[in-house]
Amino acid sequence: MRTTHLLYLHGFRSSPQSTKAQKMAALVRERHPAVHWWCPQLPASPKAALRMVFDEIAGWPQQPAYKSMAVIGSSLGGFYATAVAERTGCKAVLLNPAVEPARDLASYIGEQTTWHNADEHFFFEPRFVDELEAQHAGPLKAPENYLAVIAKGDEVLDWREMTARYPGAHIRLLEGGDHALSDFDAHVPEILDFLALA
Repeated sequence: MRTTHLLYLHGFRSSPQSTKAQKMAALVRERHPAVHWWCPQLPASPKAALRMVFDEIAGWPQQPAYKSMAVIGSSLGGFYATAVAERTGCKAVLLNPAVEPARDLASYIGEQTTWHNADEHFFFEPRFVDELEAQHAGPLKAPENYLAVIAKGDEVLDWREMTARYPGAHIRLLEGGDHALSDFDAHVPEILDFLALA
């Protein structure tokens, strides 16, 4: 079954203006115009972010088991994408996915700025750490539904922890690289092949 609906979830302090999100949006627009693309600006609250996502995709084709939709998630968006894929059974592409964001983001409580607009501020509240803990998806039900692109050179997240989180998944482990996946273009063909876009 071909993917007709594609969701992209950005990372912490990121936005739909991220380089990877913009590149994927352009690729979908140019090569797969029939595919419904949605890359929302996620609220800072993990609970609110996932509620917004699930409210939207509830209107997407659901038979059989969301097989016509897929999700891409980068960093914290990878954590969210895992929650989406585990609940729906859809395919997921993870780009240096956050594995334990409740632990990692506890030190970011307070006022934050976004990467793409220094004038844009948001407050990361203490309760958001608990919300992240509550959204942890647990062991993978269908590892074959996942493609994870993981860079050993990630300066933010530990590649060993990322690979251990996704046993049995399709894993593209990069010897170097960085958290932003600056060489993203090199991985696009494999990502598109895995997604099987309509």
